[in-house]
Amino acid sequence: MERYDLLYRLYEEFDTATLRANQAFVDLFPPVDSRVALEHWQEASDELAARKDEIRSAFPRVGETFADVAAYATRERAFTALDLYYKYDRGVNVLVLDVDETLRTAGTTDNEIPRETLHLLTCFHEDGVPIVICTGQTLENVKGFLVQGLGNEVVHSGDLSVVYEAGTGVFTPGRGTDTKQLLYEELDDEIREVFGRVRSRVLRDAPEAVRQGCHLQGNEFNVTLKPNFETGSERAWEVVDVGLVHLLDLLEASVAAVLDDHDDASGYARAFYAAEDPEIRAVVESLGEQPDVAREDVPADLADRFERIDVAYYEADAAEIGSRELNKVVGVERALEVLGVDDPFALVMGDSKSDLRVMRWAEANDTGVAAAPDHASEDVLAHVLDTDELVFDAGDAAAMLRVAYANRRLAGLDGR
Repeated sequence: MERYDLLYRLYEEFDTATLRANQAFVDLFPPVDSRVALEHWQEASDELAARKDEIRSAFPRVGETFADVAAYATRERAFTALDLYYKYDRGVNVLVLDVDETLRTAGTTDNEIPRETLHLLTCFHEDGVPIVICTGQTLENVKGFLVQGLGNEVVHSGDLSVVYEAGTGVFTPGRGTDTKQLLYEELDDEIREVFGRVRSRVLRDAPEAVRQGCHLQGNEFNVTLKPNFETGSERAWEVVDVGLVHLLDLLEASVAAVLDDHDDASGYARAFYAAEDPEIRAVVESLGEQPDVAREDVPADLADRFERIDVAYYEADAAEIGSRELNKVVGVERALEVLGVDDPFALVMGDSKSDLRVMRWAEANDTGVAAAPDHASEDVLAHVLDTDELVFDAGDAAAMLRVAYANRRLAGLDGR
């Protein structure tokens, strides 16, 4: 318990709030051509160094670590970091991070990743911690904002991997022949044909409201309908709901065509997925589109194919189909393999059902801890609260990264 006592003394005897303010100013000071501003930066830098020196002198053997912890973590976060270390006897050695509504939050961070968060990711990178960005977005979208936010050097370092389209592909720049892994190419021909049929007809055969009000996201494999209206708006809500039912019917027709053995307009897909997902059931019922058949009426061969295909509904945001054999867990495992992380202990951050799979994988395999924003889905929050209660405010992913940073620093003391 000595480390708890030392940490308590650190935050009692030293002005750590001013230390953190100086560190934040030095880290996030924008590039400006102003002598007065640069002098101010230098003064803050000198004061930061002096305050850290005081801590180094006061804590023999652990002073460097404690100075770093105090500069980046509040007292509460530092003790949370130490609790995590003692609970798991490990420090975070890889980050697995969702993007939308996790690193950035619509309406809170102007849908951009905040500079503070980007700087902390750079700190982890400089400390040798691999970063796995795990998202449902397309690869091109992710590459764009990562290069803009983190810079080419970090993105192409070989220590950053992108699991995109919720696990259909993995992109790890700087890894030679392993740079791009097209996991969907490993699926069997039958499932790939189903997706090809859905993609070719999804807008062409859509109801007028969907054809005019949605666009097809530029995925390599998944089929995602996105609204042409502001996410969360009433019009987006309406068109995504109609789009979801259209996707269900088109999926059924495509599977039936591949099997060449069924009428493609029986409502089997609606019945199957409504029975599996209460959100999908609610949409089908709200539109008065309940099928005349029940889940138990779905023919076995159709049900077998539906079991392999995921239908996802994101309220007023998207309707999507993807392969259940390709999810974020599969993508993360492949990314860790490419990155050479043999014994991961990850900070897994996310907000949705696809992120929950990764969180449960981490818990089941003792390979990490889960964190989520306070507006995450109900199931995600339940999991996070039942494990380590690592919940952060919307738009403040930096708070949890600071906990992980302190945890890593404190765990590193045992190597001395």
